[in-house]
Amino acid sequence: METIRYEQKGHLGIITLHRPASMNAFNYDMVSELGQVVESVRINPDIRVVLITGGSGRAFSVGADLKERKTLTDEQVKRNLYKMGEVFTMIEKLPQPTIAMINGFAFGGGMELALACDFRIASSEAKMGLTETGLAIIPGAGGTQRLPRLIGEAKALELILTAKRMTAEEAYGYGIITKVADPDSLWEAAGEFTDSLLANGPIALQQAKFAVKNGMNADLQTGLAIERKAYEVTIPTGDRIEALNAFAEKRKPEFKGK
Repeated sequence: METIRYEQKGHLGIITLHRPASMNAFNYDMVSELGQVVESVRINPDIRVVLITGGSGRAFSVGADLKERKTLTDEQVKRNLYKMGEVFTMIEKLPQPTIAMINGFAFGGGMELALACDFRIASSEAKMGLTETGLAIIPGAGGTQRLPRLIGEAKALELILTAKRMTAEEAYGYGIITKVADPDSLWEAAGEFTDSLLANGPIALQQAKFAVKNGMNADLQTGLAIERKAYEVTIPTGDRIEALNAFAEKRKPEFKGK
């Protein structure tokens, strides 16, 4: 693939946006390639956590490729928008926990990609925001829906309607960013957070994520039923027995994802 890089390190899948000349702006090919990689990750039982980052030192992604967009018909713009929204939803629905490591600018669609992930770890030098209203459009790949669910309606409206460009610290204050790290230690911080996830049972991670994601869109009693069913999935697993044995033997468990 030309615009997406993928590597697996142990049980971690790393997806890197790779259009450095355009600051990782999304054109149709890039979105399509991202979708292919995400689908391969979804069905890979060896991948327990997914990290997405930008290949350019300056940018995570600056959003849609505006140079390409000037050449597109209205129908092609709709096609691109639909495809981007579809792929970001695929990322949101991955069974594995997902981390956006924001190494630089994350504007528009780049910010929407980060919002589709479960966690966001950012460089202290990163700048980000849903800046579409400044271009006389609106966030169209999930931003108007995911941001208010994350930080509340009033704060989301403020950020979207003003097209505010936030520093990483400001985004942390809004509750958007999980952790801020110095640029030189960004990978280290992401690695530590990843390790804290990988230390736990992989089936439990997926079922806990499933329960939270699906329960948030239901009433409390339905959510509690979803939680119970997700718990029941973990009961017959070898990992649960391994955790009990490891506790009794005072050692770290060795989870197999089975």
